[in-house]
Amino acid sequence: MVLSVMQYSQYYGQRNVDGYGAEVLAATQEEIDEVTSYFEWQAPELKIEFMQKVYAETVIGHRHDVWDIHTNRDRWWVITNPTNLYSQQQFPSMDLAVTFHMGLCLRIPRTGRQASNGRRVLPFGDVWNDLRAASAALGQAHNVADYQTIGVRCREVLLAFVAIAQDEHDWASEERPKRADFKAWAEIICNTALPGDSHKERRQLQKGLLTGAWTFTNWLTHAKSATWHDAETAVSTVEHAIGLATSLVIRLMRGVPDQCPECGSPHLRAEEGRRTDDMDILWERPRCNDCEWAGEAVPIDIEPLDDAEGLITREGGASDDEACSIMEVPLRGVRKPGDA
Repeated sequence: MVLSVMQYSQYYGQRNVDGYGAEVLAATQEEIDEVTSYFEWQAPELKIEFMQKVYAETVIGHRHDVWDIHTNRDRWWVITNPTNLYSQQQFPSMDLAVTFHMGLCLRIPRTGRQASNGRRVLPFGDVWNDLRAASAALGQAHNVADYQTIGVRCREVLLAFVAIAQDEHDWASEERPKRADFKAWAEIICNTALPGDSHKERRQLQKGLLTGAWTFTNWLTHAKSATWHDAETAVSTVEHAIGLATSLVIRLMRGVPDQCPECGSPHLRAEEGRRTDDMDILWERPRCNDCEWAGEAVPIDIEPLDDAEGLITREGGASDDEACSIMEVPLRGVRKPGDA
């Protein structure tokens, strides 16, 4: 029995899940259908008799939902983003399944990257890596040369931002400025992302932040009277300007409106999912929380952050066996969907 969203809400709204000590989470009909479709694709010989969303966790901006699924034979966890299923006989603890899934998410990009024709989830990841490096250098800065170097780092962060923005979006402009013409590109980005009289003040603020950060960091790179506080100001100002500008450009790339075109609600969320005919590509679209309006889906390509590679180091040759394996203790063996 797969419940409709109305039945789901009525049945699970105030019910505690055995062993979890928490209320079951609400789920939309689309979520139920997506998880059901995935499970039936993975285990066509099993029949779902009972399902519930029991937990959600957000890690580095990515939400992972945990579903408890009962079939005519056994029970399974289904964890999303990316979606995978785990036998509850092998993973009796939900925390163990979630921990294993998070580790899998970190390791998969090494050998299983998605097709390169999609958008990266974090196209500006390198910019933020460079900004963190500048912030770390601030703690070690002790003289004028150090402060000037931080100015150079901040200037490079700003240039990297407009360079990536040029590559990630087709900007409609009569004249295409030189790649390193920061002020000209800041003008194009703000005019395109915040057009019209209704965005006049927002546009002026964003331009002012970007051009002000550019002017100050250029001054700092040559300032003989630079102080540690000047370097700190440069890092903080660039971080603030780039943070707002990055959000602005990503919303433009993803086609996220200021408000729902159907009901006018400002309560929009990013919704991610995969198509059953191509599970390698992750798609994202804006959706309204109030009326469930959904925008056009955009393909996005998940790639690990540059500094994420250093979280796991490897020595020696890779294993010839590409099949999944699970530890024997405390587990007893590897089970596949449908095994007796």
